[in-house]
Formats: sequence, structure tokens, C-alpha cells
Amino acid sequence: MANAKVGARPERGSEPDRPLVAVGQDQLMALIDHTSAVIYMRDRDGRYLLANRQYERLFNVRREEIVGLTDHDLFPAAIADEFRSNDLAAFARGVPVQMEEIAPGDDGLHTYITVKFPLMDAAGSPYAVCGISTDITDRKRAEDEVRRLYAELEMRVRERTAELEASTRELDAFAYSVSHDLRAPLRSLEGFSQILGEDYADLLDQQGREYLGRIQANAARMAQIIDDLLHLSRTTRAELRREPTDVSALVEMIVGELRDADPGRAVKIDIEAGLVADGDPHLIRLVLQNLVGNAWKFTAGRDGAIIQVTGVRQDGVDVFSICDNGAGFDMRYAHKLFDPFQRLHSASEFEGSGIGLAIVHRIVARHGGRIRAEGSPGSGATFRFSLTPAPPDWEIR
Repeated sequence: MANAKVGARPERGSEPDRPLVAVGQDQLMALIDHTSAVIYMRDRDGRYLLANRQYERLFNVRREEIVGLTDHDLFPAAIADEFRSNDLAAFARGVPVQMEEIAPGDDGLHTYITVKFPLMDAAGSPYAVCGISTDITDRKRAEDEVRRLYAELEMRVRERTAELEASTRELDAFAYSVSHDLRAPLRSLEGFSQILGEDYADLLDQQGREYLGRIQANAARMAQIIDDLLHLSRTTRAELRREPTDVSALVEMIVGELRDADPGRAVKIDIEAGLVADGDPHLIRLVLQNLVGNAWKFTAGRDGAIIQVTGVRQDGVDVFSICDNGAGFDMRYAHKLFDPFQRLHSASEFEGSGIGLAIVHRIVARHGGRIRAEGSPGSGATFRFSLTPAPPDWEIR
């Protein structure tokens, strides 16, 4: 085998030899002087051997003047001690190491990401350390500002949460106090009206019996309003626990209860099978109880009454619908539907306290979902709702 020529490169297939380009000291200095990073070299004793133009610009020194000096000659003791410790770590490990370092600047302390690596002599012993530092002060200041704003926001949220919890406790106490104070005279009213109806009915004429019936009906309505107010309070403060909930089965149970309470009604019920919602089972039942109950109520007197319960996946969000062909409502007043005590039909037409849809709205909102109502007078209504948090601009279609 022929001897390889001095300076020749190993053969690599048909790749032609490429001569090595010698880089002189001037070219190397030109290279490091035109980078935005701070580049420097220090010997084992920490004395400067070299620094680039960026070093001069940032620390207002001439590199010719710092050769032979140490960081303790240029920086405060604490900063110089850290630089020296990081240099020794690079020497000890024998490989590049990365760390954050702090150095003074014209507008205060600056933060740098620094990579330090040892330079080896011909014998393989480290004789100097080279450092390459990149200023990340703007990024660090932005991160600090974000953390400050986040901490401030978190504090405000805690304060606001504490205020809301205090308000909720006060409202709960008020609701229970009012319900207790109202129930006592109401029970008395119900009791005496029942005695009148049972023991003195023969002494009352037709008009008197009608008046007594109105008293009993209004007492029962008042009791229902108190119960609904307590339900509304509980839906706001009850602990929310999410789990897969069989919506189809819940609707079947609710419809069965409605048929038992009103066996004379002929209503066609169409429930899509396999509907499942991720949410609190107790609260979901309240939603369905109110919406299906309303559909049952507002289809009273309608020949061929129909109630449909369906589901569809919209943009990754499960949307459930309760649709009926009952009395419906005027869309001009749709914004009032979910306010407590707001009714779009008179009490003489359809009974109710006007709180049911407010309960539904609060439960849906607590789950992070949305609800939408559509209707037309005499042509029925459709309520669509979701129980899954969605982007702010997402709407039920």
C-alpha cells in the first residue's frame, strides 16, 4: 500500500479532497468581535487573556487594559466570586457547563446565559477557560413582570373569592332565615284553611268555598316559591363533582314521574338513546327536571303533544336539546327567560314560580357551559345547553 501523503485527507468514496483553510488570529478576532455575545478567556488564576468588542461596549473598558487583571479588579466582590466559582467548575468538570450569571449594566443588573468550557494544551491539561455570555435581561424582566402581575392577580382573586364566600354565607343565612320565618305563618295559614274546608264547608256558600280554594292554592304556590328559592341558593354553593352521567336514563325517570303525577296526559316522548354528560349528576337532574317539566307543562292542552330530547357534538362540545311543540314564547323577551321570577306567560295560563330557568342557567354556568333558548308563540320552544367549558367566542348553534 502506498504511503499517504502528508496533509492528505482520508478517502471518502469519490469525494474530492478539499484543502483545509488556515484561520489566522486576526480572522478569529474579527469573527468574535462581530457577534452580539460577550466572549472572553481567563487563565487558571482568573487573569484575562482575551475579550471581544461586545465585552468592551457593555462594561466600558478597553480590552488591552484588562489583560492580566481578574474579575475582582473589575467587579464587586460578590459578582467576582460567582464568576470565579463558575470558572473553577468548568475546569473541574472538563466539559462545557451552562449557568446564569449577573453583571452590572448602565441601567442596573443584567442577567446572562453563559457557557464556559476549558481550553486544553498539547498535553490535555486545561490552561484557560473560555466564556460565551448572552444577555437575557429583557426576557428575565418580562418574566419577572409576568410573575408579578400573576401574583397580583392571584391575590386579587383570593380577596374576591373571600368576599364572595362571605357574601354567599350571608345570602345562605338570609335565605334560610327568610324561609323559616315565611314557613311558620304559611303552615298556620294552610292548617286553618284546611280546618275551614273540612269542618265549616257546610256553612260557606259557593263563593266562600271558591275564596277558600284560592287561599289554599296561593298558600301552596308560596310554599313552592320558598322551595325553589332554596334550590336556587343550593345550586350556587353546592360542591361540583363531575362524572359521566346517563342523560337518557335521567330523562326516562323524570318522564315516568310526570306521567305518574298526570296520568291523563297523552304526550309522545322521543328520547335519544346513549346520551351522556360529564357533570354533577344531582345538578344535571335539576336541569333536566326543569327543562323537561317545562316542556310537559307548556304542551298541556295541545293535541299531539311531542317532547324530543336529543344530543349533538358541536366543535368537540356535547350539546343537549329539549324541544317541544307547546305554547312557545316571543323571542323579543328571550333575554328575560333566565332571570328569577320572570314569566312570559301568566299564572292563570301556566302555574309556576318563575325560578326554574334561573336554576337551570346557574347550574349550566357553574359547569362552564352555555344555554340557548329559541321559540315562537304557539309553535313550541327548544332549549339547547352544554356542560363543557368552551372558548369564549364559542356559541351553541
